[in-house]
Amino acid sequence: MQIQEDNALFDDINVTPMLDLAYVLLVIFIILTTASVQGVRVEVPRADMSAALAKPRLKAITVSEAGDVYLDAYPVTMEQLETRLKQLKAVYPSQAIVIKGDARAQYLKVMEVLEILKKSDITDIGLVTGRKV
Repeated sequence: MQIQEDNALFDDINVTPMLDLAYVLLVIFIILTTASVQGVRVEVPRADMSAALAKPRLKAITVSEAGDVYLDAYPVTMEQLETRLKQLKAVYPSQAIVIKGDARAQYLKVMEVLEILKKSDITDIGLVTGRKV
């Protein structure tokens, strides 16, 4: 009886572990990219000195070019905005709000938002701007 030795070299590479790694990295990239995007995209006006806001429980009110108003990323009417801001103020007395107004938005809408903030007794307000180039 003769024993055969299989000394043949393998010509192909097992790419399954490499594909597994690629898929995991792709999923992580997708999650991190979508997690960093928040709110509604608007073109903010430019300013020389833009202060960095680092406040806990920071809420954003966005006024789009068309005049639509959003609380964080959710569209709201002025009445709904006032109701939600009063609820937030009741829960968090030192609630901070930033206003992201599009540079081409109607000034009247931004003023209406500021009036609602005043009625809701929210005084910690910031305006989002971009840096001048």
